[in-house]
Amino acid sequence: MDYAVRGPIPQRAAELKKTGRKIISCNIGNPQALGQPPLSFYRQVLSILEYPELVEIYKGNSLSHCPETAIEYAEYIQGEMDTGLGAYSDSKGHLFIREAVAQFIDRRDNTLERKGVLSDPDNIFLTDGASEGAKNIIELLIKDRMDGIMIPIPQYPLYSATIRRCGGRQVNYYLNEEMGWILTKNELEESYAKAQTENINIRAIVVINPGNPTGAVLNKKCIDEIVSFASEKGIAIIADEVYQENTYDVKFHSFAQSVWECPEVPLFSLHSVSKGFSGECGHRGGYLEIRNMPRLESTNQTMNDVLFRQASVNLCSNTVGQILVYLMVNPPPMDSEAGKLHQTEVNTILSQLRSKASIIKRSFQEMDGVQCFGKVGAMYLFPRLNLLPKQKNDFDYCMALLDSTGLTTVNGGGFGQKEGTHHLRIAFLPPKSILEEVLPKWVDFHRNYINS
Repeated sequence: MDYAVRGPIPQRAAELKKTGRKIISCNIGNPQALGQPPLSFYRQVLSILEYPELVEIYKGNSLSHCPETAIEYAEYIQGEMDTGLGAYSDSKGHLFIREAVAQFIDRRDNTLERKGVLSDPDNIFLTDGASEGAKNIIELLIKDRMDGIMIPIPQYPLYSATIRRCGGRQVNYYLNEEMGWILTKNELEESYAKAQTENINIRAIVVINPGNPTGAVLNKKCIDEIVSFASEKGIAIIADEVYQENTYDVKFHSFAQSVWECPEVPLFSLHSVSKGFSGECGHRGGYLEIRNMPRLESTNQTMNDVLFRQASVNLCSNTVGQILVYLMVNPPPMDSEAGKLHQTEVNTILSQLRSKASIIKRSFQEMDGVQCFGKVGAMYLFPRLNLLPKQKNDFDYCMALLDSTGLTTVNGGGFGQKEGTHHLRIAFLPPKSILEEVLPKWVDFHRNYINS
């Protein structure tokens, strides 16, 4: 198993940090580690749930900065949980949270207005981040070493590592960089046909939208083509949609709405509180929604039943993460004091992310041979390095960049890329002041490196 996001380059950064070097950790989408403040409403509600006695303290203190809405939310959640944060929940997660997730999905997709298929709370599992859901699905889909999962290249290495751990086959399909990292049905067909010649049994296709590491956002046409492809081949779709709030200037289209008319296509959709505007990576909250599960061979069970047994073995996901999922999908009312502050904080975070991405992209224009394709989405930029010295690759470049500037990135080879190309991924999360300090150093480093 390989996982470049925490591989040799960030390990070298940790060594340098021990010596007193200033390190800027742009190798991973970890917003709060780089200064993004937690949302006030989330922490107000969590603080009361962790220490319920605070309710009386807040109510009796006229100087308290905890809004009444947070207290109302906390009291409602306490009543629904019944047993408090320190107890196990249902194996799938608390029902009232799964109901809130289903309502969020239906609002997002305008399901009622468009007469689509409503989300079912019984088909939602609360997970310790989206990663746990992805690993559980792949573990169940791969039966033997000839079972394959199609993944995009470049891809988030969770998928390649998990497929390898489960003993299956990784089947690559390549995104079109020059066209903005989109995918085409022709590319999917070529990838599938090649796997067939190797006797690989394709079980599912992974789609990351918005993309990691590319940041690309797929349009509705692309998503519909993927659903059509999955329908024709009789395979499932694993839709990694954890960056669905990080779209900035383009619209997010979910896979859930695209399978309304395709009940023959099994869909596993993933979301998380780690990304978007929440940035609650350490609390490990997420959900998995499943749709169109077929009956398993020689049994009346569906994948839902198997996933439930798998969740039962783990007892439940952590309850703090579950609460954060509830708050993510059920924010405070916009007309309340808490709601107005919450929306202001959310807008500020998303605006700053967009601005920081623009600052970095402008710096690329000062670097000879650096191209960055596609619209900005997710939390990353994935520029192509066209002018590396002979015998040097993107790993060498990223390691030298770290040693020279303290900037920690991930080389493109860690995500997969077309042979003969070189890239790096940078998370645009540090404060503007840090970027304005380090980017001129990167420009100077680049000039010296490509001319060395």
